Amino acid sequence: MKSEIARASVDPKGILIALAIIGLWFSSLFFLLNYQISWSDPLVYLGVLIQMHLYTGLFITAHDAMHGLVSSDKKLNKTIGWFAALLFSYNFYSRLFPKHHEHHRFVATAQDPDYHESNNFFVWYFSFIKQYISIWQVLLMAVTFNILKLFLPTENLIVFWMLPAVMSTLQLFYFGTYLPHKGENDNKHHSTTQAKNHFWAFISCYFFGYHFEHHDSPGTPWWRLWRVKESQH
Repeated sequence: MKSEIARASVDPKGILIALAIIGLWFSSLFFLLNYQISWSDPLVYLGVLIQMHLYTGLFITAHDAMHGLVSSDKKLNKTIGWFAALLFSYNFYSRLFPKHHEHHRFVATAQDPDYHESNNFFVWYFSFIKQYISIWQVLLMAVTFNILKLFLPTENLIVFWMLPAVMSTLQLFYFGTYLPHKGENDNKHHSTTQAKNHFWAFISCYFFGYHFEHHDSPGTPWWRLWRVKESQH
């Protein structure tokens, strides 16, 4: 039986949460790009991890928009999703949208763009990345980098703008694709789920380690997935 959460209409708090993530990403990045880097300073490494987590939040926000969960206003929902995706290294929402829905429709099959039958982490990761990176992203990142370095320290741009984005792709892939879908999963969603630990589930990938729950209740926003987990256990 589907949970009441899955059947609920779009929660208006979704807009506030999406804007909070985008605002935190901007605020953190502005601070870090102007921060004096010292490799003996633990705050530098903490800053990289925080920015990585916020990058992941941008993608999760775009993902929720793909499911129509950010706003009940379709235009606003798409605009926020488009903007969040663009901030994540110029990902294009129009490119992400059909591929993500193919993933849900054909999960863990040859038609699933996120899946690789090898189960080899590195082969799968590069296959996953190739699905979503385009030459336009690379060009736009290069142009933006060369403009920004006229005004900001190159080292800060690499450490706090570029590195966290790359690390975030690993975070999203490992916790949101590789772990849930590797191996043989005979359930209806061909997905596993992590053990219930809401703190770790949020820190690791915005509750997307609860991956069976996401596939079982795609109408639930990321910030309510823990409640679906509670309802099923």
